[in-house]
Amino acid sequence: VQLQASGGGLVQAGGSLRLSCVVSGGPFSTYTMGWFRQAPGKEREFVAFIKWGGASTYYADSVKGRFTISRDNAKNTVYLQMNSLKPEDTAVYYCARSSSIMVVTAANDYDVWGQGTLVTVSS
Repeated sequence: VQLQASGGGLVQAGGSLRLSCVVSGGPFSTYTMGWFRQAPGKEREFVAFIKWGGASTYYADSVKGRFTISRDNAKNTVYLQMNSLKPEDTAVYYCARSSSIMVVTAANDYDVWGQGTLVTVSS
């Protein structure tokens, strides 16, 4: 299974970006998908997850109301729409897959990871 994240870039504060993560080589629709981020010098942190059916989502407090996670099971793709971006959102963003049916906000709940895409928000 491979996860390929894309969509990162440089954006001004207050702007928007949409990240995509395509899953290939394995099942997608029955798994929870998550986004994490890691800023320079900091630990990887949870951003959001979406359950297999798409109806259940969960966000970190730091992004709630600004970010939206969604998925298209027909395209094996999960998205992260990021609005009202702040300089503190600057990080490498990773998508990941989890086989757990529980609430999954810890990195070790996920067993397959993408390579990351860099988001830089300028002030």
